[in-house]
Amino acid sequence: MTDPGGSPTTTDDRSAAHSPSLDELTVRELVARLASRDPVPGGGSAAALAGSLAAALLAMVGALTTGRADSDETEASLREIGLAAANAQSGLLNLATLDANAYDAVVRARRLPRDTDETRRARAVHIAQATRLATDVPLRTAREAAAVLAIAERLVPLGSPHAISDIGVAAHLAAAAVRGAALNVRINLPFLDPVSADDPIVRGAAELDALLAEAAAAEARLADAVTRRMGG
Repeated sequence: MTDPGGSPTTTDDRSAAHSPSLDELTVRELVARLASRDPVPGGGSAAALAGSLAAALLAMVGALTTGRADSDETEASLREIGLAAANAQSGLLNLATLDANAYDAVVRARRLPRDTDETRRARAVHIAQATRLATDVPLRTAREAAAVLAIAERLVPLGSPHAISDIGVAAHLAAAAVRGAALNVRINLPFLDPVSADDPIVRGAAELDALLAEAAAAEARLADAVTRRMGG
């Protein structure tokens, strides 16, 4: 998300810095925040939240299946998968808050005064720093959500058949998270200061096409595996 206008603050504007963290809100409050005229949180946070929900579903399926496996090796795999899913759930939830804070910093930087050469230079520095962070966070989200798809692929042959549809839902949510995060990387790239090809963000953005292609392929593979395990 970008803030092209740099419009002055109004009484309806709210700063994420003075609002509860996203993970402190009820679901109803979070949805209301997303639906409000406040641009924070936005699509980047929504993408990260989708990825966190996907990971949570995988953690649930792993927990439901653990203790019912037919071998110690499968039990060990389920515990490992469950831990990976729980870590991804927490990491993506944190990225949702980081994304909101990063974009809020962009909004506030664009509203800094620019009436003198000195204030314009200071404003430009703040915008550049904030935009870099606002690009880096969704890049991290895309990578983490792609990792959730990999966790789902490990779980789909092992998960309880009674919860196999939850793995399918997780796959679609994680793939959507990758796509949504990639959009937020790309919309911010033109506003970054000129950097070298070795810049980590530039290199990461250059990998987005491959990341998106693999996410789409993983989503298709998982949809097929889930359908087969459901007897379709």
